[in-house]
Amino acid sequence: MTRYAVGDIQGCLQPLQCLLAEVQFDPQHDQLWLVGDLINRGPESLATLRYLKSLGDSTRIVLGNHDLHFLAVASGAINAGKSDTFDEILAASDRPQLISWLLQQKLMYSDPSADYHMTHAGIPPQWTLQQAATYAREVEAVLTSEHAADFFQHMYGNEPATWDENLSGWTRLRVITNYFTRMRFCRADGELDFKHKLNSIDRPDFLPWFAHHHRRTKNQQIIFGHWAALEGKTNTPNTHALDTGCVWGRSMSLMNLETQALHHCECSPQ
Repeated sequence: MTRYAVGDIQGCLQPLQCLLAEVQFDPQHDQLWLVGDLINRGPESLATLRYLKSLGDSTRIVLGNHDLHFLAVASGAINAGKSDTFDEILAASDRPQLISWLLQQKLMYSDPSADYHMTHAGIPPQWTLQQAATYAREVEAVLTSEHAADFFQHMYGNEPATWDENLSGWTRLRVITNYFTRMRFCRADGELDFKHKLNSIDRPDFLPWFAHHHRRTKNQQIIFGHWAALEGKTNTPNTHALDTGCVWGRSMSLMNLETQALHHCECSPQ
């Protein structure tokens, strides 16, 4: 068995299939890890979901902010935006099955061997691996419950910007979700900056989440996406940035987890 991890697809199905053909991916024997943002902005969101769902137990998936946004729109919590490209999913005959399948995906996945851990945006510096896993389960439990629609009503927002173990209710779940799906720059105590999306910032206390010296997961191998401006480079041991901006016309990246060899497929701007 070979495990492969691929960066944000965002509805760009053809580059994904190009990569899988290149490595001769076999869903009967191999695993495909997906760092989230499966859909939206690209041209084939519906086909992408149907294809990934068809792969069955060979996939390991975490949800990204675009996936959660789609689920919020589908639940009626918010209207779709002008740049959203998932109308075809909303109109599809198998919409209920696709939504149910998405709601069962995780915010954080760890291999049973504990050699790799995957989230969409990363793990904030103040959390241990066990804390992160526990907090992820809190949100996942709500997504698969009768309260999922209520969660989406309260999911959006930037406040509070810092974790506090005493947070409760929807506020607590919103902050956890923001860490796992929207984080880029933060302070050592986890205070988030939501404004800056490039690879540098003019706030000296704020660093990329993975660059903090005392980050509590620095000895863990973490796979993430979300941050296309990094162009796949963190310059930090044990962190693997796989969003290389396919939907923006750059490339889609796939990593062989056994060898850490990288494969790339060039993409067309959407």
